[in-house]
Amino acid sequence: MFRCTGLIALLLLAVTSMPASCDVTPEAAPGPTFEPAIRAEQMRPHVEYLASPELEGRASDSAKLLARRYIVQQWKKIGLRPLFAESPARNNEMEQTPEAVEQAKFEQVIPGAIAADGLSLAMGYNIGAWLPGSDPKLADEIVIISAHYDHLGLRNGYLYPGADDNASGVAMLIEGARQLANEKVAPRRSIVFIAFDLEERLLWGSRWFAAHPPWPIERVKLFMTADMIGRSLGDLSFPAVFVFGSERSAELRTTLTSIGTPPGLEVCRLGTDIVGTRSDYGTFRDREIPYLFFSTGEHPDYHSPEDTPERLDFDKAARIASLMLKVCRHAADQPEPPTWSTPEIQDLHEPRVLHRIASLLLEAEKQKPLTSTQRFLVTNVRNRSRQIIDANKMTDDDRAWLVRMSQLLLASVF
Repeated sequence: MFRCTGLIALLLLAVTSMPASCDVTPEAAPGPTFEPAIRAEQMRPHVEYLASPELEGRASDSAKLLARRYIVQQWKKIGLRPLFAESPARNNEMEQTPEAVEQAKFEQVIPGAIAADGLSLAMGYNIGAWLPGSDPKLADEIVIISAHYDHLGLRNGYLYPGADDNASGVAMLIEGARQLANEKVAPRRSIVFIAFDLEERLLWGSRWFAAHPPWPIERVKLFMTADMIGRSLGDLSFPAVFVFGSERSAELRTTLTSIGTPPGLEVCRLGTDIVGTRSDYGTFRDREIPYLFFSTGEHPDYHSPEDTPERLDFDKAARIASLMLKVCRHAADQPEPPTWSTPEIQDLHEPRVLHRIASLLLEAEKQKPLTSTQRFLVTNVRNRSRQIIDANKMTDDDRAWLVRMSQLLLASVF
């Protein structure tokens, strides 16, 4: 996940970035459930390889080459088509063997500096594949499902494995593709699978793709991405996945409400306006393309050498991958695609989530003690948010308080 504004951004993600709908309070009735199509044992091998010492944190050219080859091999086994018909004009990493030429059909060069001979050197590579739609009337329309595969590499002698950030998302991308490709009837719209490079460098991979797509960008009817789906917010006991973007589409809000969740997973629909740009969805949001961003939030091992596979909750990651798969299939099969609209935020869900976070912090005191100042703050946040919920309305002053308190919570507690 791209770090945008340090501690305050983490705070916003942790507490205030949850305005659209999060059914986590005792008042919320449980929704329908469905059995996950993707299992933990399917996700685990991908994460363990991509976050292994061999791949050195997926930052160097040689390490990212291994990651790209691995992902493309998985897609070829599944039977997906390469997204990019033309081979790169220049590829310094591979000999032009038949295998290299075939690999290049899945790759989009992100150009960088100009070499002495005037040719552009590759700054990075997006990789993409696609599954043709089954409905002749809708097959030209596209649903993108994505994850970034780059990470931080080796720094000051320390390896940053990036198991949650974002090998977990790539595992979703591979297993979601496998499920869709194996279904008896393909989705009505075409599904495009993209593993973006350079997300950790100002989202440059997705920015380049959106500016140089292999077809008119208007054909994209929904963009979905996953970034960090294998842990829990602040390591709290909070079985939630946060979903950003549905505030921009009534159809997506309806979809997330109606399709249900795998057992043991809570879905919190989040508005994106408070957190800003956290991952590759920002590129498509700026083009007013309906989007959804799935994440379990930051944790103590975020952007650290301790982000290792053994710390992931693979069952949770598999549930989230199954949810994304179902959302993708549902959107691809609807007669009409999601539409972009003015943000619609269900304000009372913000204090509900803030109340839940504050309550969890107080419950976790035996394991993670609070100072007297922290406890005073958290207790007041819990009580005031409860008052807003009981009043069944939130004023502008209430919301301004909520934002301020959320910032104080992360700055002083998380």
